[in-house]
Amino acid sequence: MKKTMKIEGMMCGHCEAAVKKALESLEGVEEAIVSHEEGTAVVSMTNEVSDDVLTQTVEDKDYKVTEIE
Repeated sequence: MKKTMKIEGMMCGHCEAAVKKALESLEGVEEAIVSHEEGTAVVSMTNEVSDDVLTQTVEDKDYKVTEIE
């Protein structure tokens, strides 16, 4: 299962790394491919992770989630 998140506020590779590390620390998340240039994170999951949990995890790092598909 994959979800694509639209994220505002990422400006550099360090931003990408912070979001990637936070998302991949969640139980059920297998991998997060994050791009500050596109403003996205593609999250691959082994188990369902709710949109609320994904959003809160990113927003705890001071970035804004605008959409999850």
